[in-house]
Amino acid sequence: MSTAFTPADITHYLPPDFLAKSLRHDVLAGLQSTPKTLPPKWFYDQRGSGLFEQITELPEYYPTRAEREALELHAAEIAAAGPAETLMELGSGSSRKTPLLLDALAEAGPLRRYVAVDVSDSALISAREGLAALYPELDLQAVAADFEHQLHLLPHEGRRMVAFLGGTIGNFEPDARIAFLRELRTFLGPGEGTFLVGTDLVKSPSALVPAYDDGQGVTADFNRNVLRVLNAELGADFDVDAFEHIAVWNEREEWIEMRLRATRAMHVRLPAVDLEIDFAPGEDLRTEISAKFRREGFGEELGEAGFAVVGQWTDAAGRFALTLAEPR
Repeated sequence: MSTAFTPADITHYLPPDFLAKSLRHDVLAGLQSTPKTLPPKWFYDQRGSGLFEQITELPEYYPTRAEREALELHAAEIAAAGPAETLMELGSGSSRKTPLLLDALAEAGPLRRYVAVDVSDSALISAREGLAALYPELDLQAVAADFEHQLHLLPHEGRRMVAFLGGTIGNFEPDARIAFLRELRTFLGPGEGTFLVGTDLVKSPSALVPAYDDGQGVTADFNRNVLRVLNAELGADFDVDAFEHIAVWNEREEWIEMRLRATRAMHVRLPAVDLEIDFAPGEDLRTEISAKFRREGFGEELGEAGFAVVGQWTDAAGRFALTLAEPR
């Protein structure tokens, strides 16, 4: 089977201007709120994606390694507990951890297809080409869709395992998270499959904060990259270097907050959205939350959304959890 793959091979559910409209909407809503916010998805242009790959290799940033270790240790048990004809991965990105699940599911039963879901054509093409070389007999499908709002459009063939890895669910605000889980439960339906989700677990701030504020300053550069994106895409005039990277542990909410703090007073113009905003000295722009979870608490949250937990597994040090659930 050829590994050649083009955008024409992707099933597109996103309108051609989806990303541009989404960026404008998020900027208008977030920069005019109090406090100012931006969602973390806008870190990831080509530069931002490269910076995040560097972050995953840093000694302080344990989540990627811990999740991979959990998969290496427990993929066979997970697949045995949730055999599937289709593995569907939401926010698939590079699909680097996917072979661990594909191999285990192929051993556990009649795995027939893999469906990658992402908003990025380039990520989908890269992931599909890499997997095609490893799994020439597997039906590899790529879907460009916004899984937060377009779950109902995704393929429904056979018994499915829907995987949502990387701890990305921690970027959702609590209300949005429960709404997403309920919609996913409706999408799966009882007896139609399982949901595998990766969650970073609550631990000491002495381990959490350095993971988001490394000594080399890579995360700081990554955080500021959202301003570069706004400058490039919206004609904004942010002085990127005039913002300080901040990472703090919010004990009450049990999440890490990444912020950009203005080091001086600034007046910023964003002509593409006809917006001008002011920053006071020391004012924060929140760019990410990364919620950390407790195993029992997340099980209860899944229960509230209509799921029953099938099993939970962690890396050897208990830093990161993989939870398999099925619709009740």
